[in-house]
Amino acid sequence: MKQNLKMRGLLSCHANNGKTIIDYEHYQFGRKELILYGMESMGIVLLFAYFFYQSLFAVIPLIPVGFFFLIRKRKKLSQKQQITLKLQFKEAILSISAAMRAGYSAENAIRESDKDMERMFGANSLICKELHYMIGGMQNNIPVEKLMQTFGYRSKVDEIKEFGDIFAISKKNGGNMVQVISETAEIISRKLEVDREIETLIGAKKLEQNIMNLVPFFILMYVNITSKGFFQVLYHNAAGNIIMTIGVVIYLGTVMLEDKIMEIHI
Repeated sequence: MKQNLKMRGLLSCHANNGKTIIDYEHYQFGRKELILYGMESMGIVLLFAYFFYQSLFAVIPLIPVGFFFLIRKRKKLSQKQQITLKLQFKEAILSISAAMRAGYSAENAIRESDKDMERMFGANSLICKELHYMIGGMQNNIPVEKLMQTFGYRSKVDEIKEFGDIFAISKKNGGNMVQVISETAEIISRKLEVDREIETLIGAKKLEQNIMNLVPFFILMYVNITSKGFFQVLYHNAAGNIIMTIGVVIYLGTVMLEDKIMEIHI
């Protein structure tokens, strides 16, 4: 049922705007980003090839390492995009709530919120694009509750899903929608503020994580400079290659574990 609702929303947005809908779960690299992060991943592969194997021939078997860091970068950009969307969405629902308390219908409240968000974040912001999709859908006689609910499922953000579901239920059942939306907006707003505070607190830890990820390479470089030939026994032989490959696997596993620890959900 949820999948059908999601697909219906996607089709309606395509029809309304003639644009590719934003996929918040899988970040889409732009052309410049693909070149930039592709070069960055290749640089990481060369770094691994030199420090762990001291051989250019190691670049080919290490290509999956480059893909690993490219996928990791894509995931981080996707998470950053979702955080940005959450913060912008908080302002949007507060604007919708204020407009509905002033006597606007849900549809017109979304139109008013779109104007507010354009002034606050700009017409090309994530929330404005989503509000534009909704306004286009309403012009094609698609119920606003379906558009809002579909947006919630697409966003992959729990707060937006919750709001979309409550919005749809309130609109369908014809209850005191102004009060329900206002209270829901306040609860979600408080939750987003806590989420933002947590993100601020762990920001320093993420910086430490990035520094620690570079420490093994600095150690290898330091030993190679100060004690030339110390690690030569590990290069250009089968036993050394096996040991270094185990080191690469442990390093990548550590990076994955660090990322998992840094993921805090409330």
